Amino acid sequence: MSKTTERTSPSAASGIPAPVRAAGPVAPPRVSARRRRPGVIALSLALIAAGGAGVAVLLLQVGNRTDVVTVARDVQVGQVLTEDDLGKASIALDPAVKAVRADDLAAVVGKRAAVELKPGSLLAPSQVTKDNLVKAGEQLVPIGLEPKQIPATALVPGQKVKLVHVPAQGATDTGEKSDVAPQTIDGRVVKASSAAPGTGIVVVDVAASAADGPTVAAWVAAGTLRLVLSAPDGS
Repeated sequence: MSKTTERTSPSAASGIPAPVRAAGPVAPPRVSARRRRPGVIALSLALIAAGGAGVAVLLLQVGNRTDVVTVARDVQVGQVLTEDDLGKASIALDPAVKAVRADDLAAVVGKRAAVELKPGSLLAPSQVTKDNLVKAGEQLVPIGLEPKQIPATALVPGQKVKLVHVPAQGATDTGEKSDVAPQTIDGRVVKASSAAPGTGIVVVDVAASAADGPTVAAWVAAGTLRLVLSAPDGS
């Protein structure tokens, strides 16, 4: 009768567990190339569409240009425009921007500047006028005013104003109220300068009647003049 001999490893015989063999590097799970998130795909398509639309708009703006009139050099208020004062440019013009078309350049020459014009700017229809800013029977009176003598609202050419005569500083005050209204003279702003550095004085060219011009000049010299804006209807 044959006997089967079992082989026992020395470790097993001694009761020491056999060493565990280290496993090799584990490969990361493969993600299927077909797996896509619907949200990412939709976002990508939206970005592509937006980019294409932007390029299309840019191309349309480049192709849709308008020839307009520009200002070539400084032009003062009331100055008659000449061809040398103006130029032309081709730009993509927004419909909301009002500008004189290049085809109308000849119609602009000979008119007067209603406001001060600066080189490099577009010429708007409202910036020119066929009327003389100082009309027949009027005088142009330059008035230098301190900040307290004029409104804080910016003065623009064509604005109607009232020139008010006030008592001179240091005049005797009896303390009694007077029912006599202060003397006023109607005028119209032709030009207003910027405030002078340091003093804040603003020089305003006012058109007044020839009869009132000397009186206004006297008020200015005495420092007894105040400038008041009239209502839009002139009252």
